[in-house]
Amino acid sequence: MFNLILFRLEIPPNTGNIIRLCANTGTALHLVKPLGFSLDDVQLRRAGLDYHEWATVRQHDSLEDCLLSLGRPRCYALSTRGSRLYTEPAFAGGDTFLLGPESSGLPAELLASLPPGQVLRIPMRTATRSLNLSNAAALMVYEAWRQLGFA
Repeated sequence: MFNLILFRLEIPPNTGNIIRLCANTGTALHLVKPLGFSLDDVQLRRAGLDYHEWATVRQHDSLEDCLLSLGRPRCYALSTRGSRLYTEPAFAGGDTFLLGPESSGLPAELLASLPPGQVLRIPMRTATRSLNLSNAAALMVYEAWRQLGFA
C-alpha cells in the first residue's frame, strides 16, 4: 500500500495515534531516529491502544537508510512550505509520505532535496501555524487511499 515516514518525532501520543492510523489503513510506518521518546512510552501505548500488533512499524538510523530499505520510492513531504496541495498529485501504491518533527517540521535542506512538486501542503487559514501531526498524517494517507478507491 503506502509508507509513512516520521522523521525525528518528539511527542509520543502523536506517534501512538499514527500507529493506529497505519493499522487501520495498511500503511507501513517507518520511524527515523533520533526519537524524542521511547517506543515503550506509556503515552504512546495509550494513544495507540491495542493497535500495535496490527501495524508494521520499523525504526531506522537515518532517512537515507530508510529510503534505501524501501528501494527509493517516490517520496512526498508534507510541509507548510509546500508548493502544491496534498490533493493534487496522482498517488500510486508504494508511494511514501514524509512528515517531520512537531516543533520545527522538516529541515529546509531536506525539503530542497526533493522535487518541488513533491513537497505538499495542507491548506489552512493564514493566521495559524500548522495542524497536529497525526491529523496531517491522516489527511495525507486517506487522500492517497481515496484516490486508489480504498482498495
